[in-house]
Amino acid sequence: MQFFPIGRIYDFMGQRRWFITVSLVMTVASLVLLVYPGPRLGTDFKGGTEIEVAFSKPVSPQEIRAAIKKAGFSQPDVVKVTDPKLTSRFLIRVEEVSTITATERSQIEQRLCVANVVGDCASAGHQASEIKFSPGGDKISVRFHDAPELGWIRQRLDGITGIALRAGANNPFVQSSRDHKVEIQLKSKGDQLMDALHQNLTAGSLDAQSLLRVEWIGPKAGAQLRDSALKAIAISILFVMSYIAFRFDIRFAPGAIVAMVHDAVSSLGLLIIMGREINLTTVAAILTIVGYSVNDTVIVYDRVRENLGRLRGASFIGLVNVSISEMLGRTILSSGTTVFSLLAFFVFGTGALKDFALTLVLGVIMGTYSSIYVALPLTEWLDRRYFGSHGAVVRKGTVKKKVVATV
Repeated sequence: MQFFPIGRIYDFMGQRRWFITVSLVMTVASLVLLVYPGPRLGTDFKGGTEIEVAFSKPVSPQEIRAAIKKAGFSQPDVVKVTDPKLTSRFLIRVEEVSTITATERSQIEQRLCVANVVGDCASAGHQASEIKFSPGGDKISVRFHDAPELGWIRQRLDGITGIALRAGANNPFVQSSRDHKVEIQLKSKGDQLMDALHQNLTAGSLDAQSLLRVEWIGPKAGAQLRDSALKAIAISILFVMSYIAFRFDIRFAPGAIVAMVHDAVSSLGLLIIMGREINLTTVAAILTIVGYSVNDTVIVYDRVRENLGRLRGASFIGLVNVSISEMLGRTILSSGTTVFSLLAFFVFGTGALKDFALTLVLGVIMGTYSSIYVALPLTEWLDRRYFGSHGAVVRKGTVKKKVVATV
């Protein structure tokens, strides 16, 4: 498929100063947005509890938020999820996570006679030899000296502030009869959120299949994931820079790196402007954008390097114009088909898939733009400023004649 006439050269570099200014404005504005107001971090990075609920009756976000606040949760985030099959589907996120405090642990240990056994604990023979609390704060594993009495365990845990057993006839239950091991399931923040919705919304708004998903992550783990994501992006940029310098020439590496950083930062800035959430899915998309940007830039670089030997006597600007013009049809085809495929995921996908597709669409557009108006102008400036091999050559008319004749 041929979009452009063979042999026609477009003066891309003639307007490079305007586009460099646009690129600088976009990058600086995105960096400012990353600081203020800052990205809307997801549960992956900030920590908290997140549930996805499909309501049986139409419910407004304001009603959901009021019902959750009435249960004692602070600053709930309620987001409507677009789904043609489930019209009342919402993502509910709170900063609280299921944890058992040191005071609650001490009370549980005393109630289950783990330490300082006194009174009825010793006489009844209900002595626990070991107790473990799950990291999620929703399970307790207890090992007893003798065969455990489940009714006694349930009674002993009743009344501890901040602790509530999950409803069900099999809670607690014997996990191992031989070891006298019992598992006690506590209500997580997800269960408490569902209880708040059941109690404070209109009857019939929820049913047994309403809860679609529950996720939680602690703030410490979220900070570790955030740091790991930043390290992954930095390491990928470092290795790509090394590859470009080794594969082509040291003068090509800075342009590719600046283009990658431009694409990643600008894409994040656009996501912040659009109010999108930044999570691990977004980081995966950003890493994909980095790879796509390098791929597009390397292809144009390769054509520039070929033309360095083929179009002797041409200025570097003329070489760049010829190289981009020759690759323009291929760039539009590859980027266009990628964008159309991603748009299908964005339109028909849901949840994380939609966010991933949107980020990639922005990144592909930015990557195509930066290959022409970020990477190559910087490479041309470095060649003219520090190498001088092709910067000052022939008169403009002579160069144009040679370039067109060669093509």
